[in-house]
Amino acid sequence: MRLIISFFFLLLMLGNGVAQTNGKLTEEKYLELQNKIRFSVNGSYDEGLTYVNQMLKSKNEIHMAFAYGAGSYLYQLKGNSDKSEKMYNEAVKYLNKIPESNDKTKLQAYLCNYRGLTYWKRSNYGKALSSYQEGVKLSSKINDVVQIIKFKANIALLNESVGNYQLSIKILRQNELFLDKNESLYEKEQFQNAKSNTYSNLGNSYEGYYNKNREKTYLLDSAEYFYKKSIAYSDKFIDNKITAKLSLGNIYLFKKDFINAEKIYYDIVFYAKQADNESLYQVASYNLADLYYSIKKYDKALVFLKKVDSISEKNKTIDNSFFKSNYIQAKIYSIKNEPELAYKHSKMYLDSYEKYEGNLREETLEVNYKLGTADLGAEMLSVQERYKYEVFWNKALKIFYVILVIGIVFFLIKNIRDKNKAQKKMNALIEEFKANLERKELGKTDIEKVPAEEITVEVLENEDVALKKENANLSIDEAKENKIVEKLLALEEKLEYLNADFTLSYAAKKIKTNTTYLSYVVNKRFGKSFSEYSNELKINYVINQMITNHLYRKYSTQAIAESVGFKNAVSFAKSFRKRTGVSPAQFANNI
Repeated sequence: MRLIISFFFLLLMLGNGVAQTNGKLTEEKYLELQNKIRFSVNGSYDEGLTYVNQMLKSKNEIHMAFAYGAGSYLYQLKGNSDKSEKMYNEAVKYLNKIPESNDKTKLQAYLCNYRGLTYWKRSNYGKALSSYQEGVKLSSKINDVVQIIKFKANIALLNESVGNYQLSIKILRQNELFLDKNESLYEKEQFQNAKSNTYSNLGNSYEGYYNKNREKTYLLDSAEYFYKKSIAYSDKFIDNKITAKLSLGNIYLFKKDFINAEKIYYDIVFYAKQADNESLYQVASYNLADLYYSIKKYDKALVFLKKVDSISEKNKTIDNSFFKSNYIQAKIYSIKNEPELAYKHSKMYLDSYEKYEGNLREETLEVNYKLGTADLGAEMLSVQERYKYEVFWNKALKIFYVILVIGIVFFLIKNIRDKNKAQKKMNALIEEFKANLERKELGKTDIEKVPAEEITVEVLENEDVALKKENANLSIDEAKENKIVEKLLALEEKLEYLNADFTLSYAAKKIKTNTTYLSYVVNKRFGKSFSEYSNELKINYVINQMITNHLYRKYSTQAIAESVGFKNAVSFAKSFRKRTGVSPAQFANNI
């Protein structure tokens, strides 16, 4: 009898061995690996790929398609776009082999989610949105409520990424209510995880909305409330808890609660080191640097900023942390009176910011265009019904949108070019004026050498026009010219040109000559009319004051105009922009 039992036991073992050799996965094992892969995207990418490889041993085409789709996203998280594409193409190949069924539709929705996440990681928000919209459509066909909520959450986060905070909040609020009404569809831990994510995302959206509208301080209270709710639901989800705590630290920093913010950031740094999570370590380091900069502990701030930069340089990434790090370093080195380092980091900031912002503007445009051509609100209200995605465009409307998009893109490109041109002109002016100030301090400035500026004369005052005609045949001996120039420069030294009445007649009377001679000398020596000469002196004075006097930069345009003798802010701003390429406010903000 014992021999018979042993024989059957041996057959059972052999049968299991054959099943494993054939690569078959039970449905229970497949779902278990699915969950392990999903949790691995929070940082354990290599571990997740191990589970993917285990699933790829299956002969089941559904298992294979899911494994390749998940692997595609994991490889993108590791920065390997080529491998990511190959994995996704394999996923589609296996998907196409599967007969039409609800299981195939569900799997296709999963692949849309991974594809959207992959595009998002590549900062291609327009394609990410298209993938999510397609995923909502597929999930609605089979009434997969859980998956729809995930897609809606991703669409909300995508809107947050491009600055559509109110829409993001609206979608997440819908998700929150829908989760509560459909709690029975979830297992307990799955429900808590969904709530934790929803509250964390709401906190992010309120925080982002505050960053865009700093006067609305009540948004910080909303963000703090939802981050704390997220932490309360995250006892069993350490990654969720860490993310929410990090964000809560930001809210404390905004509220100037530096003690609590510092404690949280150090907790995150410690955890990131323990978990070997480089991305989290970079973000926490930047936040600590920002905190120490806020409380004027500049040397401590620099220690953490260098850690941020070293991670960016190692991974060759230009992201939000990188250019904000260089922004703070430029300000710190300026405060510490180290101009070379301040210049270096300000240049790195401007270069990376322009690239980042340019790409973000293009992606925002595409996302907003796609949001305008899709119904993003109705699904959550009628999700129990079969999804019907019916949008009929007439030819005229299509043409209108195409023209609109082309026009907006053209405007954005022109705006970027004009901004770059104005930035270069402004930077050159600042450098020139700083150099002049240094020469003056060294006593090397030659008052006879007034820099000649290239100015296009558009409109001359009436008296200038008349005097130019007289000047055509006028001649004055050099000694007399020099005397007039000497007296004119003396008026400059006394800042007479700041007087609102500093006209040709006024100046001529002050230096005891006639208007004809004075106009002739100004035209000959400075290459411009008296009104242009006077306006340039006023604008140069403003530029010098902005560079050397931080309080002056805070004045209103009207106050600055009055301080240099302009009768209204409009004419002053026009003259200032002609000289610098930017408005007075832009110039002050960029020094």
